[in-house]
Amino acid sequence: MSLDVDVPEPPELDAVDPNEYDDAEVVGDTDYKRAEIEAFLQEGAWEDAFSDWAAETKLTEESYRIVLDLELLSRFDFFWDSFAERVGYHAPGLPEDWKERDIHPELESWSTISSINASLTELGQEVCDVLLESYIDWETEYEAPDDLPDFSE
Repeated sequence: MSLDVDVPEPPELDAVDPNEYDDAEVVGDTDYKRAEIEAFLQEGAWEDAFSDWAAETKLTEESYRIVLDLELLSRFDFFWDSFAERVGYHAPGLPEDWKERDIHPELESWSTISSINASLTELGQEVCDVLLESYIDWETEYEAPDDLPDFSE
């Protein structure tokens, strides 16, 4: 299945500490390189990843309209995790209490919620993959702490 829609604008990345997200953990001090990643997204990484994702997603056009109505795509976050040498991400999603909160009039089932959340996670991963494969060539130099024991003797 595929989704035949126009590629939306890439998200603007905010300076949020990724450890504040429930679905991300970054170890150690790091430069999240959001400005560089945002530039890559503008230069074509977002379009490449979105097009690849849209060609494979199981998300329906009706569910995608809900994603657009709720402006979920603008709430993606991408950041560099230098410890793991990877692009980390936070995918927006719909909350478990969607029914009580009356988030959108066309949201009617858990399967729609689940499909949207899973599809956004897949899009986030696709963006990370495209960034690493085609845009990012950063080399992280690991500096060992000064207090490590010397076993060379």
